[in-house]
Amino acid sequence: MPVHEVADAGFDREAASYERARPSYPADCVEWFAESLGIGPGRTVLDLAAGTGKFTRLLEPYGARLIAAEPVDGMRAVLARTSPPVPVLSCSAELLPLKAESLDAITVAQAFHWFDAPVALAEAARVLRPGGRLGLLWNARDRSLAHVDALWSIMDRVEKKAPWREHDEWREAAFTETPYFGPLHEATFHHAQVMTVEEVVDRFRSVSHVAVLADEAKTRVLDEVRAQATNHAGTAGSDRISIPYRVDAYWCEKT
Repeated sequence: MPVHEVADAGFDREAASYERARPSYPADCVEWFAESLGIGPGRTVLDLAAGTGKFTRLLEPYGARLIAAEPVDGMRAVLARTSPPVPVLSCSAELLPLKAESLDAITVAQAFHWFDAPVALAEAARVLRPGGRLGLLWNARDRSLAHVDALWSIMDRVEKKAPWREHDEWREAAFTETPYFGPLHEATFHHAQVMTVEEVVDRFRSVSHVAVLADEAKTRVLDEVRAQATNHAGTAGSDRISIPYRVDAYWCEKT
């Protein structure tokens, strides 16, 4: 199945800024996933829609047989460079070139909202062994600080049709209706990026709905981000700006 056009174009164009500027994931979250999904030696794990490999790299030390899958050319090229020992598949979540019941676990970081959920869940169930587990996680925007809320408010205008904006609703619907997986188990974690103004601008450049804008429109958005980060009462005069995140993490088991 084709990749969502915004994800395909935006992440292909800005794969380098995605790798530079997107946040990683906190150690306690990674440990929770490894324990919950049984990621370790003797296990075969797929990191699905792996992007530039930000979560892939965090799984490598656990010693599982790790496979990555990423459909966007630009992202996959970065992934191959950053995690050279990990085989990388070019495929979408809806059509995996893997044998039935060949995996012990699947992880999806920052990507499930781009999937055709019913089709992707059926395909995940096909390739997971009985009792295999699926893990999902997101760096969600923590807007509790005034300067951060002001920055993300710029994105509110740009991303009006972003699929993740109905995050809770479609996630609950997808997993309530699926016959393939049991209930979701969830946990919440917190961390923050501390960046310069230009690094904050780069972070916003990596947003797919910004990346697909025409050059003039993109420049206007990024100039507004720069001005907000420079002049907001909460950041004016600061050489380092904190951008916090709430990490929403879930796993479920194949029934």
